[in-house]
Amino acid sequence: MLSANVSVVIALVLSLVGIGFVIYQMRRVLAEDQGNQTMREISYAIQVGAAAFLRREYTYIAVFVVVVALIVGAFINWQTALNFVVGALISASAGYLGMYVAVRANVRTAAAAARSLNDGLRVAFGSGSVMGMAVVSFGLLGLSTMFLIFTGSDLVSEISFLAGFGFGASSIALFARVGGGIYTKAADVGADLVGKVEAGIPEDDARNPAVIADNVGDNVGDVAGMGADLFESYVGSIIAASALGVTMKIMGGNTEGFVGLPFLIAGGGIIASLIGTFLVKTEENATQEQLLATLRRSVWGASGIVLVISALAVLLSGVNFNFFMAILTGLIAGNAIAFFTEYYTSYTNKPTRSIAEATETGPATTIIQGIAVGMNSTAAPVLIIAVAMLAALWFGWQATPAEVLLTNPNAAVTAGLYAVALAGVGMLSTLGVTLATDAYGPVADNAGGIAEMSHLPPEVRERTDALDSLGNTTAATGKGFAIGSAVLTALALLAAYMDTAVIESLNVLTPTVLPGLLIGAMLPFLFTALTMTAVGKAAKEIVLEVRRECKEIPGIMEGESKPDYARAVDISTRSALREMIIPGVLAVATPVVAGFLLGKEGLAGLLVGSIASGFLLAVMMANAGGAWDNAKKWIETGEMGGKGSAAHKAAVVGDTVGDPFKDTSGPSLNILIKLMSIVSLVFASAFGAGLLGF
Repeated sequence: MLSANVSVVIALVLSLVGIGFVIYQMRRVLAEDQGNQTMREISYAIQVGAAAFLRREYTYIAVFVVVVALIVGAFINWQTALNFVVGALISASAGYLGMYVAVRANVRTAAAAARSLNDGLRVAFGSGSVMGMAVVSFGLLGLSTMFLIFTGSDLVSEISFLAGFGFGASSIALFARVGGGIYTKAADVGADLVGKVEAGIPEDDARNPAVIADNVGDNVGDVAGMGADLFESYVGSIIAASALGVTMKIMGGNTEGFVGLPFLIAGGGIIASLIGTFLVKTEENATQEQLLATLRRSVWGASGIVLVISALAVLLSGVNFNFFMAILTGLIAGNAIAFFTEYYTSYTNKPTRSIAEATETGPATTIIQGIAVGMNSTAAPVLIIAVAMLAALWFGWQATPAEVLLTNPNAAVTAGLYAVALAGVGMLSTLGVTLATDAYGPVADNAGGIAEMSHLPPEVRERTDALDSLGNTTAATGKGFAIGSAVLTALALLAAYMDTAVIESLNVLTPTVLPGLLIGAMLPFLFTALTMTAVGKAAKEIVLEVRRECKEIPGIMEGESKPDYARAVDISTRSALREMIIPGVLAVATPVVAGFLLGKEGLAGLLVGSIASGFLLAVMMANAGGAWDNAKKWIETGEMGGKGSAAHKAAVVGDTVGDPFKDTSGPSLNILIKLMSIVSLVFASAFGAGLLGF
């Protein structure tokens, strides 16, 4: 039977293997051909814009990290504050590394696509795998190192310190997701509304002043932002499961295997994901179904491998084999959510095509149908998560020995919650390859833009468009996966919070719990309103700037003079950084204020309400946005009159509405519910009955 320390050391070694793979993939991708001089110049402009945004964003975040670290150190303890800083630094580093490679892989993908579709896929996916494997490897390395540093005889204390690591990761995730999301969608919406709708020029046309800002946004939002989002889920799920594992040991489990098992599963997932990345390849002229099958093979192959490793980890940890069934439940749930998300957002299926058909009668019916599809798509993920929770709870209860129940009747509940947390770890165990299928999409999108602006042969753009369309579907699938894992992680963190705050049960009708629940249910809507408004404000500035340049700079539409690309990049950057502050402060401050006013039970009610409404709203927005986008893509293949038709113009309007849905507000909600849960866990010991308690 492995001790907790031995399990964590094994996980640390496996994380180093993952980092070795990241270095190998970086060298392989960066060794690819960069194409002609024009392609290199365009790519360099994207690199400069992305680096400038991230540098300024991280400067803002650094101030926040220092201030919060001082507060945590003063009111909680210095160990938690140190973990907070380390979690923030590692999350930021993983995001920067992924974006560094992505903005250099775009031109290499375009050059590779000039050779074949498979070459283009391999380069783009290689870049995505750097992001995916960096997130899991850096996350597990940092978490394992901090665990070993603070390991002592008091497991309870060391696990509570690790909550600070999750808090740091969550903080970076929120600002990276919100700031990057505002940036990318402001540029995208502005470029589409003036370029496609008003000026009638193609997407990624060099005459559009916002085109470089749009390409920069793909990277800062969908690579760095998504990476930080899932980094937070990944480390949060391990922290929550380990914290509940400590409680299991205290309650009579008599094994440190409960604490070390989440680390072992995560380490095994790195190896499984590494193998899965080598399963991605396709043939020339492959259809969307065949391309999707290629990526499915990679994810499902990794899932099969991690199951074998998890079974071995359970046996070595000396815990009941029912907990392996909980891990299996999480993996099945993750793949099921991905399947239904793909069904609702791929243009090969009926829901997205129904939106395309609605474009025949204009933008209004396009938007109505898109919202309906998004709302309809919430049913499957909710039922999947509900079934997964019930199954995991049952497996946990079945694993509780009768002699333990005699001395502690609550042990079965704790075991059930621990099983739910393991299901979350299982769902995220293949994150290295799952995130790769998502992060490759922006690279393919940028490659298409470079191919368009550098006037490469039409077949190159056709190949990059095929990869981009696939990327839209995998991005939607990745968001569904991220939201589902966020709910399981948030529930596990909620259980850890209630355990730390010594709350045995919640009565919804008590004076503070019911108001807390209602306030919690309201918060995702308020947060969404703030982020949507932010995109609208920033997009307006971009639209006005693009109109000004087209009017005042002679020769732009004729291609005789270049637009001022840097101006649009600067506007998007300033707007995004300005508008991300209020949503970020809201997410961090609300649970602290609620804890002191409503007390620890009222805060628990707030967390329940925010998880429930945030889950539904996030799924609806992410899937509606993905479906709108792919409905437009389907029309652009020649259906419904093709590009330039009235149906296409209506689809572009739907797509611009869907942009902040799927890339700003929807994905940010997963971070909101996780961040509030981890903040509550960090400050749990400071909350009592509350100033408004009865």
